[in-house]
Amino acid sequence: MANLALLNNVDHHDLRIRTGHGAEFGDAISQALIFPTEFEAVAREYPIFFRKDEQDEFQAVALLGLAPEENLFLDGERWDARYIPAIQQRGPFSIGLQRGEDDEAAEPMIQIDLDHPRVSRDEGEPIFLEHGGNTPLLEGMSDALRRLYVGLQRNKPMFDAFAAHDLVEPVSVEIRLNDEQQIDLTSFFTIGQDRFATLDGDALARLNAEDFLRPAVWAMSSLGNVQRLIERKNRIGAAG
Repeated sequence: MANLALLNNVDHHDLRIRTGHGAEFGDAISQALIFPTEFEAVAREYPIFFRKDEQDEFQAVALLGLAPEENLFLDGERWDARYIPAIQQRGPFSIGLQRGEDDEAAEPMIQIDLDHPRVSRDEGEPIFLEHGGNTPLLEGMSDALRRLYVGLQRNKPMFDAFAAHDLVEPVSVEIRLNDEQQIDLTSFFTIGQDRFATLDGDALARLNAEDFLRPAVWAMSSLGNVQRLIERKNRIGAAG
């Protein structure tokens, strides 16, 4: 259970964040949730797949490994990629909605989980400057939270748009490794390339107007990273 508090530079002036990566920080995962606001950056590094959650709603994930709790991008305390999914960047921070006076619209505010393993008073990078301003660390966390907040709002409309054009289809990925081990990835979905190729000008224009055309293209192009993931696994296995 998270011990959440609204972040402020009075109560939390001396808090620090332990940086780096590792299993103790929740990085030993084979998939990370991602959102439309980060598809472009994710597609340069990881394969993007879709899966259904417990409510039967689609969500997008970056594939990080080929076995449970396997993150092939973890190298000691380093995450070996140019981009880290925002949900893993955020650490102990999250967005909470604070309702104003007179029942004003809720305003998004930064929360911190005081019991998160990254939070410390003794080690790590400071959150606030000596006189109360935000450190670069907090500015970076704020950027990640902004991508998550906006991306979460755009997630369902994006998948609704994909569904309206019958673009999402199941995919089965068969992977053969150097040792002739075969891994079958099931329960995943992707953008159907054949179906996408048949979209007429009006459909493409509607997707583009809603800014969902580019995420569809990024999701399709990201599948080339499956081969890079296989090469990474084979390389790590050979080194081990």
